[in-house]
Amino acid sequence: MVLRAYGRFTPPGSFVPSTAFTYDRVLVPAGAWIVVEQSSERSGTVVRARVGGLRPGHAFGAHVHTAPCDADPAGAGPHYQHRAAPGADPVNELWLDFTADGAGEGHAETRHDWGLRRGGAQSVVLHAEQGGAGARVACFTVPFGGYGTP
Repeated sequence: MVLRAYGRFTPPGSFVPSTAFTYDRVLVPAGAWIVVEQSSERSGTVVRARVGGLRPGHAFGAHVHTAPCDADPAGAGPHYQHRAAPGADPVNELWLDFTADGAGEGHAETRHDWGLRRGGAQSVVLHAEQGGAGARVACFTVPFGGYGTP
């Protein structure tokens, strides 16, 4: 299974509805874009993200989250975890941290030997800093699919 989703970031409440919200227009200006791809096979999952129009040179954290984006940055819920556990862990989660280049573009990829639970992963959140947490600066709702992992 292959999924490809594309979005342009807009502020919540914008006239034109969007699946991608910017909460910090300095780091993620309105009009910045994101493409997320997911490949699922019996051997596991690959998630890729490409972004553009961001603040050049900034190091962003990015993670898959459990709920769709909302006008409230907290609405996307916590990080998606393969197995419920306390704390953030790149082995148990889908991390896509990257640094925007001089043109404001970046990309990341994560691979795991496990699949996604149906309905368990629903967005990619960009954070103001790399690592397990930090202020949420943008969010993109993605219709991730699972292949039936319980």
